[in-house]
Amino acid sequence: MYEETTAGPTDGGGSSEDEELKEPQPEPTRFGWVQGVMIRCMLNIWGVILYLRLPWITAQAGIGLTWVIVLLSSCITGITSLSTSAIATNGKVKSGGTYFLISRSLGPELGGSIGLIFAFANAVAVAMHTVGFAETVSDLMSEHGAVMVDRINDIRIIGIVTVTCLLGISMAGMAWESKAQILFFLVIMVSFANYIVGTIIPASADKQAKGFFSYRADIFAANFVPGWRGPEGSFFGMFSIFFPSATGILAGANISGDLKVKNILTLQKHIQGTSDGFNESKTLNACVLRDASGSLNDSLVSADCVGLSCNYGWDFSDCISNKTCSYGISNYYQTMSLVSGFAPLITAGIFGATLSSALACLVSAPKVFQCLCQDNLYPLIGFFGKGYGKNQEPIRGYLLTYIIAICFILIAELNTIAPIISNFFLCSYSLINFSCFHASITNSPGWRPSFRFYSKWLSLLGAVCCAVIMFLLNWWAALIAFGIVVFLLGYALYKKPDVNWGSSVQASSYSFALNQCVGLNHVEDHVKNYRPQCLVLTGPPSSRPALVDLVSCFTKRLSLMMCGNVVTASSSPSLLQEANGHRHVSWLNQRKVKSFYRGVVAADLRSGVNVLLQGAGLGRMKPNVLLIGFKSDWRSDSPEAAHSYIGVLHDAFDLQFGVCVLRMREGLDVSDHQSHVNPGFDGGPETINAVSAPSRVQTRTLSSVCVEPKPQPSSVFQKKQGKKTIDVYWLSDDGGLTLLLPYLLTRRRRWSGCKVRVFVGGEPDRKEEQRQEVLALIKKFRLGFHHVEVLPDIYQNPQPANVNQFEELIGPFRLDSNPKQEPDSGQPRQQEEPWRIREQDVDRNKAKSLRQIRLNEVLQDYSRDAALIVITMPVARTGVCPSMLYLAWLDFLSRDLRPPVLLVRGNQENVLTFYCQ
Repeated sequence: MYEETTAGPTDGGGSSEDEELKEPQPEPTRFGWVQGVMIRCMLNIWGVILYLRLPWITAQAGIGLTWVIVLLSSCITGITSLSTSAIATNGKVKSGGTYFLISRSLGPELGGSIGLIFAFANAVAVAMHTVGFAETVSDLMSEHGAVMVDRINDIRIIGIVTVTCLLGISMAGMAWESKAQILFFLVIMVSFANYIVGTIIPASADKQAKGFFSYRADIFAANFVPGWRGPEGSFFGMFSIFFPSATGILAGANISGDLKVKNILTLQKHIQGTSDGFNESKTLNACVLRDASGSLNDSLVSADCVGLSCNYGWDFSDCISNKTCSYGISNYYQTMSLVSGFAPLITAGIFGATLSSALACLVSAPKVFQCLCQDNLYPLIGFFGKGYGKNQEPIRGYLLTYIIAICFILIAELNTIAPIISNFFLCSYSLINFSCFHASITNSPGWRPSFRFYSKWLSLLGAVCCAVIMFLLNWWAALIAFGIVVFLLGYALYKKPDVNWGSSVQASSYSFALNQCVGLNHVEDHVKNYRPQCLVLTGPPSSRPALVDLVSCFTKRLSLMMCGNVVTASSSPSLLQEANGHRHVSWLNQRKVKSFYRGVVAADLRSGVNVLLQGAGLGRMKPNVLLIGFKSDWRSDSPEAAHSYIGVLHDAFDLQFGVCVLRMREGLDVSDHQSHVNPGFDGGPETINAVSAPSRVQTRTLSSVCVEPKPQPSSVFQKKQGKKTIDVYWLSDDGGLTLLLPYLLTRRRRWSGCKVRVFVGGEPDRKEEQRQEVLALIKKFRLGFHHVEVLPDIYQNPQPANVNQFEELIGPFRLDSNPKQEPDSGQPRQQEEPWRIREQDVDRNKAKSLRQIRLNEVLQDYSRDAALIVITMPVARTGVCPSMLYLAWLDFLSRDLRPPVLLVRGNQENVLTFYCQ
């Protein structure tokens, strides 16, 4: 029971030999945490922004605010790192990276939407890093007088050629891509060392002309304060350009399917990247002026010299006043090359940083998108989910990412592409943090991450900060991002993908439902809050779709509906599986019926229904109305079964349930011989023959897991009823249930065109007066029924022919129908067969019998073309009216009617009120 076993024969000796002869399958390439995580994250952090834009950002915001930008980015990515680590260590992480983490935590609805956004953001990041590389190459070409077309078009041409080469490396496989990353990593390390050495070496005259004077306290002080310039000159403008450099923390997570050990903790790399941002902004801006001309002729200081350069024997006043300075950290993006000891090494570092980051994003985006495609959450994208080779490389995903990257490379402006990426990454990080918070707040026993150094409230703060910053950066871009998320979320909620990942949304649904159900215990019942909570004795719900559809009209989005099934046979595993089979719930979901299902195994129908009546429900969420199909085969079935059927109605009345009985001329049962149907609910001869022998039921084995959906039979209650009528025969006060159910029906679209006609009994000489009284009462109840008819003729005697038919109906069940029986044998036989009808029973209930006969005649006259007839059900007192006589009343009352007939009887509890208190 607790051990996993393998299926299949165990005595086949040849099978093991065959397995030995088979060649082992080649293992796909897997990477450890150094090669797969650390190097990949560091290369993304040491990217194009750190080399080409951080000096310019520092010139705009000043060293102080740049540190705030770096610190804010680090806080966001640091919190996200903690949240990612918590989610990743709560289970096995497969391929798909960030998408896999979010989707398996929050569910397919939010996971799918953010997966698309994250994959798209990585595809755009390919373009950003490639444009950074192309920009550097274009600047080098310009310095040597080599121009192909112009600067913008040169960047486009170089970028397209570069990304094409990177595509070739990526499609060659992860092993080649990883080797290339190691080479880039070594080049970057050497270039950083070269940069640090260069800041210490005394500046030459050529470098001084370009604004570099080595470490100077006054330069540090001047560059510490902001110097905003241009349309991008604002704090959040600079933040939006810098933030993509911090998004490398998830580079290892994005290829989680290719890691040997799913260790994707990135906090150490995050701290290292933060310190690099602090160090570069501090060292570079303590050495270089904001503006410099680059001309050696400006070494002579004039009397009206302006700026710090005057203190060092240089006069850049002309270019500062004319705003034509070509150098300085505010104007020259290649400042790190200027400062370094050997400029070509910095150029090599820029090449390594940009190409490695572009290559990492080019690999990450298809991996995430492939996992999303394989989950089949959205249509028309499955084409890109196919993998090739032993590593299941997403070749089609690479080509799609390549096309997206080229589209954004054509923009050819790094400062335009970076804010787009910032918005999408912030949206992704917001949902990652919210995933961690949501999983923690649900208190699910399944949330047990081995990484303990996180806080759910810190994750919530990170999620809120990301969302707020998105709007502060660019409100319309944030609206577009959230609009895409909401659209994809709505599509997934509408389609309801057939996946079950044990998400935190499911856990929170349980917690919310449990708390609300417990909270209802403190709420006292009130007539204004009455709802008909229905226990429907359907057997297998698929066997009586009409009964399910009618009750669903009463309860959908309003109250509780529970389908009950009693399997009457000795207990066995197959019967327990039949009673609680998942296929019944699947059928209800496929039919879009909001209902629970409960199956029980019992010795007989009555005891099983009694269990349902007393045990179904939870707290105040328990049924108060029993609905059952009319037993149309009561004359041909065994008397014991008919007596048990009436006993069910009496038990429901005794337990203070309202009772409804539905009868349709064509019957309710549409079951086939493969479904167990309890003949006590309804049924005909064919149903009884299919299930009468318990042994037949026990020999079946049903699957409750993999069930093919059966075709859904239609019923009259699924069709639009048009301009027909719902005829309500309100013959006695049962608390108002007979009036409430038709009112609930008219609130449904398919019944809204029907007119409700209320028929009541009355006296001929007070007909109009009684009609106005009933109208006034209905108006106070606010039911909206305007058509009332008083029928004094319901108290007339029925036609003799119908009386004779009734006598023939009950004849076979009369105790004294055999004239040869002994006079003193009536009482013992009646005790053995309590369903038998004695002569005194007929005489005692003669008035009620004649009334049911007459009511059928009235129904034939007035309601022949109605969509539905709702009539107050007669009640028979136990011990006064035998079960067969009571069944004869119900049968004759509803016989030969084309419309469906719903017999309703409340439990005398008021369900309607016109009082406000």
